[in-house]
Amino acid sequence: MTKMIFVNLPVTNLPQSKAFYEALGFVNNPQFSDDTAACMVWSETINVMLLTHAKWRSFTNRPIPAMNSSEVMLAISCDSKEAVDGMNDAAAKHGGTADINPIQDLGFMYNRNLADPDGHVWEAMWMDSSAIPSVG
Repeated sequence: MTKMIFVNLPVTNLPQSKAFYEALGFVNNPQFSDDTAACMVWSETINVMLLTHAKWRSFTNRPIPAMNSSEVMLAISCDSKEAVDGMNDAAAKHGGTADINPIQDLGFMYNRNLADPDGHVWEAMWMDSSAIPSVG
């Protein structure tokens, strides 16, 4: 069985967040979406569940972190450096924040960090595994 991951994120404005993630290249899965949640698909194995705060609280009573805090940084692979740049640019144009950290270009790996409208941090990254420097 293929392993999958569903990243659950609390959001303040579900339609805005859904539009934001669509602008980044995610596709909505209406089968698992309603007025309280939207399933956004990145790949066959990676899904992001956007949850209204009320829906989030139906799963946990732990507090929702402030928008200017970082609970986790989610790294997501892109097909090229240009795709990383495109995702970062789309974030800035659709209510997110581009380049919340310095751009990192190690030659074999390139990444830029962005935040969605609720402050959730994503690391869009590209890596050429054949160019990773050998150890030793």
